Amino acid sequence: MTLRIGIVGCGVAGMAAAIACAREGFRVTVLERFETPRPLGAGLLLQPNGLAALETLGLRAGVEAMGARVAALDGRTVEGRPVLDLVYKRWAPDAYGLGIHRAALFDALFGALRASGAELRCGVEAASFEPGAAVTIVDTAKRRHGPYDVVVIADGSHSELRAQALPKARAPLFPYGALWIVRPDRHNRFDGALRQVYDGARRMTGVLPIGRAPGHTQPEVALFWSIRRDRYDAWRAAGIEAWRSEVSAMWPAAGRLLVGVTEPEEVTFAVYRDVCAAPWRAGPVLLIGDAAHGTSPQLGQGANLALADGVALAACLKARSADPAAALRLFRAVRKARTGWTQLMSRALTPVFQSDSTPIGWARDLLLRELSRLPPVERLMLATLVGAAALPGLPARLPRDAASIPLAERVPAG
Repeated sequence: MTLRIGIVGCGVAGMAAAIACAREGFRVTVLERFETPRPLGAGLLLQPNGLAALETLGLRAGVEAMGARVAALDGRTVEGRPVLDLVYKRWAPDAYGLGIHRAALFDALFGALRASGAELRCGVEAASFEPGAAVTIVDTAKRRHGPYDVVVIADGSHSELRAQALPKARAPLFPYGALWIVRPDRHNRFDGALRQVYDGARRMTGVLPIGRAPGHTQPEVALFWSIRRDRYDAWRAAGIEAWRSEVSAMWPAAGRLLVGVTEPEEVTFAVYRDVCAAPWRAGPVLLIGDAAHGTSPQLGQGANLALADGVALAACLKARSADPAAALRLFRAVRKARTGWTQLMSRALTPVFQSDSTPIGWARDLLLRELSRLPPVERLMLATLVGAAALPGLPARLPRDAASIPLAERVPAG
């Protein structure tokens, strides 16, 4: 019998899972709450693990043509003191990141989804599910969808269904969020690196080259600004000019990017959750992507983990197609090591870069660069950056009988 798979959410994780599963011959239905699916946010950094997953999906070349290669991460204090200096080639000669406009990544995934044979139902906001050997999803209009042999919840860190699947799951908001805006970079002044400037742990701004948006010819960058959630209303009230002045005082080149911005509505305000939802599944219902293991953006791994989740899920379902429950257990075993490490490091690093602690900011500025020059520390930092690090003692790769998609977990060997 062909597995029937229902996927809630048409974001990165949901589309990756739908494409990979449909290509394996499963009957896939994607339920999306928006009438017209669309990308949310400004830009993101694809790491080697995410690029490997895109290669498995046959989308890497097209995405790379739209993005901007990132060779290094460079973080400095407002006085110019180096704090963070991570170069991908120190991990492997062919390693790099890719800054990408979210719309460009969305278009690539959405086009592949439409061509995959998966069914897409828009304007469907899933409200609950009826558990059993086969699961039926009920939407807010009381319509029923299914039944499905496997239900995949991929509706992001703010998931509405997570609590029903796993009542003990926790997803508190981080105190800090970020402002994001996309701006043109006509002369490629910010090409080649993700650059950040810090003023203690309370203030941080950064610029990421993201290539071209769909339909655009000019290169663009995503500027982000760290901000406490409870200060967002005050930021709006102060106005854009006050913000531009503050950014310019920290980093003049970044401040110039905001020339011409006049309204707060041009800026995206993003908030983040620390999602603790082990073991990700309840019977045939599985959480993936940010719905399962959302973190702060400090490691830039959210979309990358989501892509790898989708590809790995299809491989596990193919390997255990006669027993969906065993396939979901296999998925958990395969993905726990890498996602667990990312969550652990995210929790450790978030207060180092986004907190109200003056001593933490001082210690970071004084010690981080010196520590990162120690070869074992640098290797660990680079492994975390590229998506190769994993919790010790746990499997980090697909077992032999699920190795039909080996790129799902592969990054350049260091």
